[in-house]
Amino acid sequence: MKLLIIFVVQFLNKIQMKKIYLLVLTLIGVYVAQAQTVYSENMGVPTANTTVANYITGSAPATFQNGSPIVYSGTSGATSMRVTAPSTGYTGSSGGGNVFLSQTGNVGHFFRIDGINTSAYLTSGLQMSFGYITSVTTSQLILEKSTDGTNWTPITFTNNTNTSWNLVNVDPGQIPSSTTLSLRFTHPSTVAVPNTTQFRIDDIVVKNVSASCVLVPGAPTTACAATTLGIDTYTITIPYTGGGTAAYTVTPTTGVVGGDNPSTVAAGNITITGTNEGVNNSITITGGTCSFTIPVIAPTGGCKPINTLPYYESFNYTVGNVLTNEQKWTILNSGDDILLATGNLTYPGVTPVGNSVTWSGAGAEARTPFTSTTSGTIYSSNLVSITDLSNVTVDLTPTYFALFTDNTGASTNARIWLRNNAGQYQFGLSTDSTSANVTWSSNLYNSGTVQYLVLGYDFGTNTLALYENQATPAAPNVSVTPGAAFTNLGGFMLRQDLAASTPTIVFDELRISTTLPSLSRNDFNAIAGLRVYPNPANTVLNITSDSFATKNVEIFNVMGAKVLATQVTNAPVNVAGLTAGIYMVKVTEDGKTTTRKLVIE
Repeated sequence: MKLLIIFVVQFLNKIQMKKIYLLVLTLIGVYVAQAQTVYSENMGVPTANTTVANYITGSAPATFQNGSPIVYSGTSGATSMRVTAPSTGYTGSSGGGNVFLSQTGNVGHFFRIDGINTSAYLTSGLQMSFGYITSVTTSQLILEKSTDGTNWTPITFTNNTNTSWNLVNVDPGQIPSSTTLSLRFTHPSTVAVPNTTQFRIDDIVVKNVSASCVLVPGAPTTACAATTLGIDTYTITIPYTGGGTAAYTVTPTTGVVGGDNPSTVAAGNITITGTNEGVNNSITITGGTCSFTIPVIAPTGGCKPINTLPYYESFNYTVGNVLTNEQKWTILNSGDDILLATGNLTYPGVTPVGNSVTWSGAGAEARTPFTSTTSGTIYSSNLVSITDLSNVTVDLTPTYFALFTDNTGASTNARIWLRNNAGQYQFGLSTDSTSANVTWSSNLYNSGTVQYLVLGYDFGTNTLALYENQATPAAPNVSVTPGAAFTNLGGFMLRQDLAASTPTIVFDELRISTTLPSLSRNDFNAIAGLRVYPNPANTVLNITSDSFATKNVEIFNVMGAKVLATQVTNAPVNVAGLTAGIYMVKVTEDGKTTTRKLVIE
């Protein structure tokens, strides 16, 4: 082992990676990190709501993380294991099952853990944390400890101030050093509304952090290293104080350690580079009497680019994939996902390519960002079909399903609405989320028919407009004036609402630009972001677009003869063999064709 460490250190010195220090995944380092976590429980993943007694007998992952000598128990009927409302929002949330405590009367119901052995550690160094959510903030869970299973002492913690999941940290010194530690979580016996007040618990951790440890790492932050259509990486930054007091080893699950070295620098920032977007990380810091495990959640939404205008989305992705897993889209909220569907919607004047997307009922939203626009005009155009209205059982129940957002992703109330109107569907437009304020179009459409919609906003006149099935939009079918003018628009969102108001929707061929689209000009079929340069050219011609799709390139002389044919993917074309003169370049991508005049010098 010593020879291996020497070799690694010599290698790092040789390539002059001066900021990479002690990144040696030795068995010793791994063992120390694991030994300092005395007890952890992520509650497994229940297949359905079940009692604690039945859950104990299950098999992983549908059972507790720990077995004998750990023993779990709970009040029959009132304490259960749930897969609903999974833990989220705090670092280290497992998101699987959780303990659910309900109240039926004035007797407190409980969840109990027996058999935790903390005898190898000092009370002063033992710490505890757990995920916690309550349905009301006026009543809080009771946490207690015992070393004999009979006499119980309260453990104090900071109560939740909201009804969201939070990570609760118990102050050091309250968890005793014992071979027979028991913990008990109890629903309080007096609550304002005893039959509806509920608590959930997840991710219980007891760990040892020596009281003599002076290194203090702060909360990690993340930042994308790049935002491209490829898989990018992000950088983790962990501030710290109390360095220069021991030789510390920093070990991430993935990535390269850099930044300030806590072994020699008193205060600074540890950095971890090279973690792929969408991949969580876990950073272990050990040394002296210190041992920390710091979970890191990847940047929400990934490291995805802002799409340049004009922006064309053909949904040319694998059928069945989740739309927000693609690099042009980010996820908002939670629930079932918008999915890629096979085939296309058809409409006169539109040559569809790629695939389409579909959704129905409640679920997550998908947003695609584009270049922030603050003046002039901005338009989106798309094909849409409402294929099934059967779940919208209450007539005239509206929902909005597509909208512009500002460049931060916050809603800006430029919303396209729809509703079931006596078995047909109808579009509307609004500047807020109140359904009573929607201005409805007079047009009614049958299920399964395809509509061509254009949504536009004019910054100069502060006018929001919706055009329906107009090949060359003239007068809008619906227009409204926002109460407050939009300062910028920089995103387009697809939205799911309640199950009883969102029918089955198929959406296709999204195009966003600063000019009013026209099917007669073939705007809908243009290659988005196509650039052919330099022009004039000499030896090399670059052909790029917003898409990374393969492009068929054909070059013709003034007599119409084809003089060059090749395929590229945002790569240069060798034109050194062409004589000086004027040519036409024909580029075909995803079924769309555009021509450009080219001069060869």
